[in-house]
Amino acid sequence: MQLKVVHMEEGKDPIAASRVGGQTRVLPQRLLHLLVLFLVLCFSFSIVSIYMIRYFGVNSVVTSWKPIVVPCNHEQATTLDQWIEPPSNLMHKMSDEELLWRATFVPRVNKYPFERVPKIAFMFLTKGPLPLAPIWERFFKGNDGLYSIYIHSLPTFEADFPPGSVFYKRQIPSQVSEWGRMSMCDAERRLLANALLDISNERFVLLSESCIPLYNFTTIYNYVIGSKYSFMGVFDDPGPYGRGRYNGNMLPEVNISDWRKGSQWFEVNRKLAIYIVEDTKFYPKFSEFCRPACYVDEHYFPTMLTIQASSLLANRSLTWVDWSRGGAHPATFGGSDITEEFLKRLYEGHSCLYNGQPSSICHVFARKFSPSALQALFLLAPKFLGF
Repeated sequence: MQLKVVHMEEGKDPIAASRVGGQTRVLPQRLLHLLVLFLVLCFSFSIVSIYMIRYFGVNSVVTSWKPIVVPCNHEQATTLDQWIEPPSNLMHKMSDEELLWRATFVPRVNKYPFERVPKIAFMFLTKGPLPLAPIWERFFKGNDGLYSIYIHSLPTFEADFPPGSVFYKRQIPSQVSEWGRMSMCDAERRLLANALLDISNERFVLLSESCIPLYNFTTIYNYVIGSKYSFMGVFDDPGPYGRGRYNGNMLPEVNISDWRKGSQWFEVNRKLAIYIVEDTKFYPKFSEFCRPACYVDEHYFPTMLTIQASSLLANRSLTWVDWSRGGAHPATFGGSDITEEFLKRLYEGHSCLYNGQPSSICHVFARKFSPSALQALFLLAPKFLGF
């Protein structure tokens, strides 16, 4: 085969020719045009890319690649603050089962590796609003770091406390609770479990929307924190409203000799709070066999704690009520009832044991007060309530 170079005339496109088998083949002119156009486009794209990189940075031209697997944040996993700081948002998405399980976490070392200031958890069990909130706002003022607040209301209730209020965003996930039924005890266990998530909460007080404090914060704090015992009534009532409500189907977990009755409004320490939320032994028995006219909120906790830790109970409530009018509920007091004589009656003539010693301070809270009592209480608070 002979290769023959054909000389091109000036001004004409070069064409390569070859002789194969005595014939001449010419490279198509259209293909050459496409090749030249491709080279021009590549050159133009290179110029534009250099310009964009110079003025806008590499990320404008080159798509940045982000890894799918995010590296672990070792700082969060290794700092103690993660475990000791209280939840920043009380409205979690845990179920009751998950919440109760989480609340039972207990450190095995008694000495805390940080400066722990014990707090009192004030747990408000209410259907909706807190009409006496202004009294409590004044009570808590200036005592940050010594208390926590938790509100269990109807799930449909939306609180409108302003951001500066001590009650702002203190509602917990709640469910409907009915007086005298197990759902009421469920609400109380829910309050305790949420409060246990704060490792600094040492004492837990159950209150209603109709409760007021009878002393200033410092007095109540020292009284509660300094007590060797928890304040829950545990009475053996032989009558129809005590042992008469006992059901023999509760055996063998609950014997009639252990059956107790007490006020719903209690105060317990952290150890007893954990006993309450972790219980799976007594709960099924009370849920099935203590229904109206057996009012479970009067019997479940007093009976269970009598069996498990009777030596830790003071056998009295911290909340004063008036049953003198008779009926299924204590007396309710409105604005016309709030006088100096009435308030004196709350403080005088009481005698009890505090840490084994006689004391005239037996109640530090009182109920039931209607919304109409707020103004009169506000006026008399500096003289009687101490704040």
